[in-house]
Amino acid sequence: MYISLYHKTNSNSMSKKILNIVTSIKGDASFSNKLSNAVLEKLTKEYPASEVKTFDLSKTPLPYLNELQLNAFYTPEEAHTTAQLESIKLSDDAITDLLEADVIVIGVPIYNFGIPALLKGWIDQVARAGKTFSYDENGPKGLISGKKVYLSIASGAVFSDGPYKSYDFAEPYLRVVLGFLGITDVTTFRVEGTSIPDFAENALPKALSAVQEFAF
Repeated sequence: MYISLYHKTNSNSMSKKILNIVTSIKGDASFSNKLSNAVLEKLTKEYPASEVKTFDLSKTPLPYLNELQLNAFYTPEEAHTTAQLESIKLSDDAITDLLEADVIVIGVPIYNFGIPALLKGWIDQVARAGKTFSYDENGPKGLISGKKVYLSIASGAVFSDGPYKSYDFAEPYLRVVLGFLGITDVTTFRVEGTSIPDFAENALPKALSAVQEFAF
């Protein structure tokens, strides 16, 4: 079942529709959640009348792709069976949320050098030919425009620089797949080194400071 939480701030100032994607399984202890919350706080201060919709994939994960869904994705809408329509409803809902949002905040804990399976599951449901991308004589074309994405990346190691930089398959992958859908305005915040004694104590304060200093 698809469940999301709505929260609307009180102001007559500028507003944004903000989609907050939660992918960590650690709840309140999650560094990526803490970083995303800081981003959301800054955004709602900048745009006080904004509406925030949170989709917590750790609580309501989207299903992995199956044969029925995949066939439905490539079947003309007028030819969909009842079973096919039911199989893609969650995908349709997730795409609607994505298309309606002005800003997308994605929490990204790095697991084994990449993104969580929960986030990959969401991507597989929203990356659909004819819905969020298409093909023409020049090749693939993203169908989503005018969106701003903030990635809140958390990692025990330091991947932004140093000997493990090439081990980061999370941010490069997300930039590629988002760009494939037409979303190229992407900003990354990182809380990293949380498992390294020399870095851990200042990792979160440093990341939160970067959010506060950023001009949203």
